[in-house]
Amino acid sequence: MIHRLDERMAVAPQVWPSELLNLAQDGFALIVNNRPDDEEAGQPSSVEVESAARVVGLGYRAIPVTHSGFSHAQIDAMIEALNAARGPVLAYCRSGTRSCFLWALARAKLGDDPETLTEKAAAAGYDIRPIRAMLDALAAGG
Repeated sequence: MIHRLDERMAVAPQVWPSELLNLAQDGFALIVNNRPDDEEAGQPSSVEVESAARVVGLGYRAIPVTHSGFSHAQIDAMIEALNAARGPVLAYCRSGTRSCFLWALARAKLGDDPETLTEKAAAAGYDIRPIRAMLDALAAGG
């Protein structure tokens, strides 16, 4: 299930190679994979998803996030991906939560209002209050 955060960003649980043609037809331009390979038995590898994305004309970026948290390098990589995207972006992980968190952290670092980000995430079904202090610090230039 795809959860729209705003007009340019959506998050989802695991995306399968067989779904990528439909995602391209739905107007997505870039797929961002936030899952590390082998996180769960049976998930497609990053290489498999990237290959299928390229076949249907989608851009692809892998920014794996483990359960140990987020780094500035990951936030910067997400900013770079968002800025380079030529259209709407779909980021995915196991449930969509890490992708939503990483999007919010990137947007906060770009100067978006943390309260607005929290509201957008909540409207899509995600609670980003656990990272609110990080959002506030990034939005303040930290």
